[in-house]
Amino acid sequence: MKKISRLGILGLAFVCASGTFQNAAAQEKKDEKAPEKKTEESAAPKEESATTEHTIKIGGQTIPYKAIAQTILLKNDKGEPEALLYSTSYIRSDVKDTSTRPLAFLYNGGPGSSSVWLHMGSFGPRRVVTVNAGVTPPAPYKAEDNPYCLLDKADLVFIDPIGTGFSHAVGKAENKDFWGVDQDVKSLAQFINIYVTRYNRWNSPKFLIGESYGTFRSAALGNYLQGHDNMDLNGIVLISSVLDLGTISFPPGNDMPYIFYLPSYAATAWYHKVLKNPPADVMAFIDEARKYALGDYASALQKGGNLSDAEKGEVAKKVSSFTGLSEEYLIKANLRVNLPQFMEELQRSRGLTTGRLDARFSGPTFDLLGEYAEYDPQETAISGAFVAVFNSYIREELKFGMDKTYQVGADGAFRVWDWKHRGADQYGFPGAPNVENDLAQAIISNPHLKVEVENGIYDLATPFVATEYTMDHLGLSPNLRKNIKLQYYQAGHMMYLRDEDLAKLKTNIGNLIEAGSNP
Repeated sequence: MKKISRLGILGLAFVCASGTFQNAAAQEKKDEKAPEKKTEESAAPKEESATTEHTIKIGGQTIPYKAIAQTILLKNDKGEPEALLYSTSYIRSDVKDTSTRPLAFLYNGGPGSSSVWLHMGSFGPRRVVTVNAGVTPPAPYKAEDNPYCLLDKADLVFIDPIGTGFSHAVGKAENKDFWGVDQDVKSLAQFINIYVTRYNRWNSPKFLIGESYGTFRSAALGNYLQGHDNMDLNGIVLISSVLDLGTISFPPGNDMPYIFYLPSYAATAWYHKVLKNPPADVMAFIDEARKYALGDYASALQKGGNLSDAEKGEVAKKVSSFTGLSEEYLIKANLRVNLPQFMEELQRSRGLTTGRLDARFSGPTFDLLGEYAEYDPQETAISGAFVAVFNSYIREELKFGMDKTYQVGADGAFRVWDWKHRGADQYGFPGAPNVENDLAQAIISNPHLKVEVENGIYDLATPFVATEYTMDHLGLSPNLRKNIKLQYYQAGHMMYLRDEDLAKLKTNIGNLIEAGSNP
């Protein structure tokens, strides 16, 4: 899950003192009461916005659009201001009546990430130029018109949750009050309700497009919007999905994540050419790895301590042929290699660490004796470019935020996130955070809801087999399972970093929007 931690928190302390001039001080306080009240009134939170006009060429047609950079005021149940939530909207301006035009809400994950990654990497009208599967050099960076922008299919609203971007708590509220599964859903639902009311978009086909934790959010948010606000959705796009965080965790005694990760490890080993006998076709190789992982490998792990040395040796040999890891290493790992270990070990002999968000990326290893990866080479390869380009773009082209700081990530949000979720319907003791039931209920209550799941085969953050397992265990009837479609890309978590896959992603999501808008 995407998380950038470059923020600082400032604390202010005020000290009051008393002395021989007590009466004079009291009189001064009395005299200052009126001005203090006036100051509080003038400091009441206010929405801000900037609208600019632009054009973009998509698929041979020139599309005029307006960009709206703005904050919208959120209030609590008592009607008191509690947050200003920032969004960037792109609205096609040659449409006479937008009230029935498709509308998509987009966001990233974290939790605690702004939407800068989807905004400047995938479907926004401007896109940052980065090096494919390599390190993008330092400034000056370049931005260009994005021919794969979704504006020809829908109007777009990129949302920055509270504590990210220019969004922040106001009044008596604090950013951390919004940092939780249900708190986050409630704030975004309120924003969406205000937005569709303000811009007369209640009758527009509506879509949620989230990445990483944004997919976790979409399942819960979609169910909340439909159940609480009677706002039926037309489609949900899950980019690099995780609905059950237990599928990507490695707690003692849980063998499922090791099973889910094996095919992704195999794809990564194939890409970096560390296999002794590499096959020609990576997808056929993945199919073979998937079959082994869910079959013989799963059976072996489930034996636990009852697995004989001979059986362990056979499994180690087979897993080595898929992953490129040595049989000796696998035996020492008890056939269970977690993600940070794999990232560190796969290319250790080359002095390289393998990427997590996108395993095609590699970076220098500092501690060649270390057991776990110290960083994610994909994240460091592109972050500087995305952050610099967006900060220039929002001020120079969209004319917003001149005196503000754009928070790419909410500092500390992930560490204090409240993972309790009322819709979990858990029995017994609490398990890993899970919103599978939310997605299932959203589809059951709205049988026309289309769901598309985008999977990068080199994504080690949310492995595709874990996603397949989740989608196969939603408990839906066969006719409703048809609402869910899985797509695959030759890239990682942010598959749009590869131009060929961005084109494919645009086509797939564009088709979903068209189909979902005409149920």
